[in-house]
Amino acid sequence: MPVQSWSELDLDELCANASVFGFDLDNTLASSKQPMKPEMIARFSELTARIPVALISGGSMAVVTMQVLDVLNEHAVKSNLHVMPTSGSRYYRWLDNQWTLIYAHDLDQPTVAAIESSLERHARELGLWEEQVWGARIENRGSQITFSALGQYAPVEVKQHWDPDDSKKQALCALVSQDFPDLRVRTGGYSSVDVSKHGIDKAYAVRKLASVMSINVDRIVFVGDRMSPGGNDYPAVMAGARGVAVRNPQDALGLLDAVLERIPAVSGSHVV
Repeated sequence: MPVQSWSELDLDELCANASVFGFDLDNTLASSKQPMKPEMIARFSELTARIPVALISGGSMAVVTMQVLDVLNEHAVKSNLHVMPTSGSRYYRWLDNQWTLIYAHDLDQPTVAAIESSLERHARELGLWEEQVWGARIENRGSQITFSALGQYAPVEVKQHWDPDDSKKQALCALVSQDFPDLRVRTGGYSSVDVSKHGIDKAYAVRKLASVMSINVDRIVFVGDRMSPGGNDYPAVMAGARGVAVRNPQDALGLLDAVLERIPAVSGSHVV
């Protein structure tokens, strides 16, 4: 069943039954590889003061830090944040005044080298090794290797038009999967392919989060922009989280405003 937009949901019921709000990052809280904008910083920071919040992104911890963690305002309650980059294959909490790694499912170096070689070889074979790129094409995120056809920092509008039907990414996935039958090769963002251990995706992330918090998965609300079947946010819904679709960060602002109206503020909280 397709996930509904936040504007079509019973938000009173949603908020009343939520123990934690989880968010995708790129094109949900912020534009791809860009920091959250001031209005999002204010609302997101305030939400962390009212309810536990999880960041579940396919991006690396470095990118999550740049886009979100480094721009939180003074009202944010960092101890209320669960940070799960690379689709939950890493997990960080705020302990002793720093972001502390709780676990990581990293790939060993020989496997990393083999994956990187396979991605480049097959991308060239398929004509996907683009001449113009914005940043690195292949990134080792520790627990995940990501191929970005246009580079890590390509403009969002360019990424969106590169492979609108996912056929380029699916072709690359098929070839790389033949080289690594014991690994999971899947489409990531608009122009990326991710390689990681089997079972490590946003479904794993929400199940792990539920276990850590001692709650049922259906008490997790997960918000993302790629919530249709096949989208990289949809596995969270398949695992049992309550899926909420947003179109972009501006749309997500509307959701956050509505949620903040329904979740009581604590003493000293503030949002503008």
